[in-house]
Amino acid sequence: MRESNIAELKERTMKRSKRLLAFVLTLVMALSVALSGCSGDKKGDSSDQSDASSKEPTYGGSVVVGIQQDIDSLDPHKATAAGTKEILFNIFEGLVKPDENGNLIKAVASDYKVSDDGLVYTFTIRDGIKFHNGNAVTVEDVKYSLDRASGLLDGNALITALKKISAVNIVDDRTVEVTLASADTEMIYNFTAAIIPKPADGTQADAGKPVGTGPFKFVSYTPQESIILTKNEDYWQNGLPYLDEVKFKIVSGTDTALLELKGGSIDMYPYLTDSQAEELKSTYDIEYAISDVAQALFLNNAEAPFDNEKVRQAVACALNKDEINQFVAGGKSAVINSAMLPTIKNYYVDTNSYNSYNVSRAKQLLAEAGYPNGFDMTIKVPSNYTFHMETAQVVAEQLKAAGINAKIEGIEWSSWLSDVYANRDYQATICALTADLTPSSLLVRFTSGYSKNFVNFSDAEYDKVYAEAQASLDDNVRKEKYAKLQQILAEKEGSVFIQAAALLVAKNKDLAGYKFYPVYVQDMSTVYYIKK
Repeated sequence: MRESNIAELKERTMKRSKRLLAFVLTLVMALSVALSGCSGDKKGDSSDQSDASSKEPTYGGSVVVGIQQDIDSLDPHKATAAGTKEILFNIFEGLVKPDENGNLIKAVASDYKVSDDGLVYTFTIRDGIKFHNGNAVTVEDVKYSLDRASGLLDGNALITALKKISAVNIVDDRTVEVTLASADTEMIYNFTAAIIPKPADGTQADAGKPVGTGPFKFVSYTPQESIILTKNEDYWQNGLPYLDEVKFKIVSGTDTALLELKGGSIDMYPYLTDSQAEELKSTYDIEYAISDVAQALFLNNAEAPFDNEKVRQAVACALNKDEINQFVAGGKSAVINSAMLPTIKNYYVDTNSYNSYNVSRAKQLLAEAGYPNGFDMTIKVPSNYTFHMETAQVVAEQLKAAGINAKIEGIEWSSWLSDVYANRDYQATICALTADLTPSSLLVRFTSGYSKNFVNFSDAEYDKVYAEAQASLDDNVRKEKYAKLQQILAEKEGSVFIQAAALLVAKNKDLAGYKFYPVYVQDMSTVYYIKK
């Protein structure tokens, strides 16, 4: 894309933000002043930082965290959106849970062992651990949770990865034995699934009143507004959490978040664009890291013209991913070319040489595919995600050079979930997938039989190699197979992966203890106000 065009895009973006700022800032500031008498637990404002460098923690206080979207469920076994799971991480825990280094630590379970053949997992339940309702966690609760999530309870598996469970048996009052239908070296990571109380009357869990074992307890949920959590005084990890209350406030877009940060109505926001981070760096602490978020231009392989492999390859060749990264993330993201992330270090393969930026080749491929004059397309983008909307602007501009005219259609998040993700009614979309700690968590999404394969990618070789990877207990064999899968995706361009997004977080300078995870969570248990 010509430098003049990208400069124009940047200028338009800045003008849009400034117009919005001029229109709304006065109102936001007025509201902030009017409400200041109701926020006694907040520790001052970001301008008073004389003693902030000590980093000595204090207990108490409340924090307001801005989030981009409403949650899709309070039921941890039914939640789909990454934006939901990042919040529920504070309420629920599994038998094991991830730490900030990507390692598994014991949570509801105090110990576990795996049989030599990999088929039987034996868990010992942590002594004294309680649910938020004050009841002790029992083996009956563990069995119920795993039966429910795996489909053993009613035939409806709520978590696909747990379908391999063939039986959950209670050994004694502190021990549960889980048997798999087939061995899986990644299975332990799936036991991060939430443990919830078994309903006393035998009915299904009440998703409207979520109860877990996590560091914070559920207080209230107001759709399209907020989710409020309070400290779990009986939390099993001594000394945690520090905060008394966390409010996750739903903010429609990063432009609005910028205004609310400037107005002081939120303390933290984890989804800034690079330009916004620059604007806030004098008044907020800005931290960033490469996330587990894989952004892509997803192409519906069942819809013309993207049912043609050469067209998909042409689109990939027309995109300068380094330029996109520079424009939307200041070069802080990591350019990728398949459904694997650099954060999954042991399995990631650099496939950026496949269908790399080459406009001449893009035009040639289009001609070979029967589109010598290009074509028109529509990119549906969730409008509340500024990162994706700005990416779409650059993508549309770059595609013009290959003769492709892309129209950007911003839609509400709820519409994106129903129209694009569920009903697959779209040509192209820009959004992101999140991974968990297993290499298969993203790769499985492109198998033809996977229910959430919303791009409709179907390739016999891919399915075969994936099945071979899952059947092997040899990690070296799995690495080889996963590398092959990445190469197939990169070559055939099931979708055009762009970048592993940099997560830019703005937080009140009075706060410390925030941790980045290799999974998409907002762990508020370690966040605290600095002692002054």
